[in-house]
Amino acid sequence: MNSVMTAPGVFSRRYRALSVGIVALGILVAFEYLAVATAMPLIGRELDGYHLYGLAFSGGMAATIIATVAGGRWADVRGPLPVLWTGVAGFVAGLAVSGFATVMEVFLVGRFLQGLGGGLFNVALYVLVAQAYPSAMHPRVFSALAAAWVLPSVVGPAVTGFVAETWSWRWIFLGVAVLSVPAALVMWRGLPATAARPREANDPAFLPRFAWGVCAAAGAALLQYGSGGAGAGVPLAVAGLVVLALALPRLLPKGTLRAARGLPTVVALRGLAAGAFFAAEVFVPLMLVRERGLNAAEAGLALTGGALAWSLGSWIQGRRPHARTLTIRLGATLIAAGICVTASAVVPAVPVPVVFAGWVVAGLGIGMLFPTLSVLVLELSAPGEEGRNSASLSVGESVFSVVAVSLTGALLAAYGGLPWVYLTCLSLLVVMAATAALVGGRSEHRREAGTMEVCEVPEIR
Repeated sequence: MNSVMTAPGVFSRRYRALSVGIVALGILVAFEYLAVATAMPLIGRELDGYHLYGLAFSGGMAATIIATVAGGRWADVRGPLPVLWTGVAGFVAGLAVSGFATVMEVFLVGRFLQGLGGGLFNVALYVLVAQAYPSAMHPRVFSALAAAWVLPSVVGPAVTGFVAETWSWRWIFLGVAVLSVPAALVMWRGLPATAARPREANDPAFLPRFAWGVCAAAGAALLQYGSGGAGAGVPLAVAGLVVLALALPRLLPKGTLRAARGLPTVVALRGLAAGAFFAAEVFVPLMLVRERGLNAAEAGLALTGGALAWSLGSWIQGRRPHARTLTIRLGATLIAAGICVTASAVVPAVPVPVVFAGWVVAGLGIGMLFPTLSVLVLELSAPGEEGRNSASLSVGESVFSVVAVSLTGALLAAYGGLPWVYLTCLSLLVVMAATAALVGGRSEHRREAGTMEVCEVPEIR
């Protein structure tokens, strides 16, 4: 425990350039992610592309899953730097393509490149953290990365709307592309020399895993696209579920779907928590606007409160790195409790501030849970497996979220915004979060002596 308390700060002189660069790029990725949802109505209108509207989201999501699967093993075999720089280059190129697009089809190509770049960058980041920082610093590193989403969550929609209305939506994409260059240069300045060393020569299992990754991406896209309506959408959604059922066991650690002890439970917990939280987040502004008469800006304050609470939860877990099981169970319980309180929006007698408070509680819970699981996946990974296991964590998060959002969205599309529909959907999500709380203890593992000791500081170029 003393080694944890005496570990250098994330922004101490030795790690400042690397940490600042990583967090800056994280802020830009988060801003782009949030900005697309805000700007898409304007983009669809200007590019005459409303018929392809959904592909702007599902295409980028599918690309992220493919890149995550490919990048995970690539980072294990060749080290994180080739994956990292390819991801940054792909992300910036995608932003430029989207920013200069004159037709919707070209814009979608840019979105696909952004998804590829973001997926590669995110999975390489886990391997880089494992190599560049002592294990005692990992909780605080992931806490800082989680905090990188707070500023974009608070000001992102407002800034996006102002820029799009005052100048053009194109400057949102081009501006992020330009700002990514100095952020990448700062990160490069702090990269450890050890991160450039290849680790293995080849991996014969890569191609089959990559093929299943493509299948999972296609299945997720079909499910997301098909769940938005009836008729032809129903067969597409069913086909997507079937493809995911076949592909997912090949991409996740053995035993994930039954929460086997150790790494499989960690991956399952990430998926359950992400699915419950992100699917519920879709309903929060919807219920506040439709059921309580708030405008979009007022309803958005609930999401802002959740984002700030997420940052607080991340900060808390970074200060108590040893209480892993307690943090996981408490975080999942808070998500479930927060969704329950938020569901009271359908009861007119419940004051609106109570609904806001419910979502703050859910944000606090996921803020405690997410960084803890990120740290655990590195602790449970043997050398040379950090990339693959981190990719599994991200794939599970993405797929579980898509399934939860799609199924609850299909219920809403089929039966409309009736109180019992909201309560049914949110009850399903409460069950997901409660399941995470119940199996949280299965993430425990035996830690070898010295695991949390501050290791020798890597050489900085």
